[in-house]
Amino acid sequence: MASEDSKDMLKNVDWKTVGGSVTTESSQPVIKKRLPNKIRQVPECYFLPRRSLPSALAIYGAVCAAGVGAGMLLEVWINKKIKEDGGIIWEMDK
Repeated sequence: MASEDSKDMLKNVDWKTVGGSVTTESSQPVIKKRLPNKIRQVPECYFLPRRSLPSALAIYGAVCAAGVGAGMLLEVWINKKIKEDGGIIWEMDK
C-alpha cells in the first residue's frame, strides 16, 4: 500500500499554481528590478587599448616596421663582424 500512496501523492496536485507566484498578504509592495540604462561594452582583449581603426593600424604598423628594421640592421652588423673576423664564427679547437 505504501507504493500506491506514493503514486497517488502527485495525483491531487493543482499544477496551475505550482509554478506561479504565491500571493501572500504583506505590507511591503513588490519591487521590480530595473535593467541598467547603459550596458558597458567589455573589450575582448584587456591588454590592448581601445583606439580607432586608423590610429591603431598606424601605431601597430609602425611598431612592426621598426622591429623589421631593427632585425635588418642587426643582420648587417653581424655580417660585418663575420667579415672582419675572417669568416670564422666559432672556434672549437681552442
